[in-house]
Amino acid sequence: MAEVVAVTVKPGSSKGPLVEVGDDGSLTVFVRERAIEGKATQAVIRVLAEHFGVPKSRVALVSGATSRIKRFRVG
Repeated sequence: MAEVVAVTVKPGSSKGPLVEVGDDGSLTVFVRERAIEGKATQAVIRVLAEHFGVPKSRVALVSGATSRIKRFRVG
């Protein structure tokens, strides 16, 4: 069953690609791509797919296309 996860995106980060899980279970994803023409969002999809062990096609943006806080459906 698919779950929806909230993610804070840090585009243009030299730390990335990296997923950090906070003490409260929140996810922060660092990606090197800039937030231009959806490149950062596509990078986050790749990183989340790897993090959750699912194909990229199983990760979809639900909301927050232009926001740093995004919701993705995974699974």
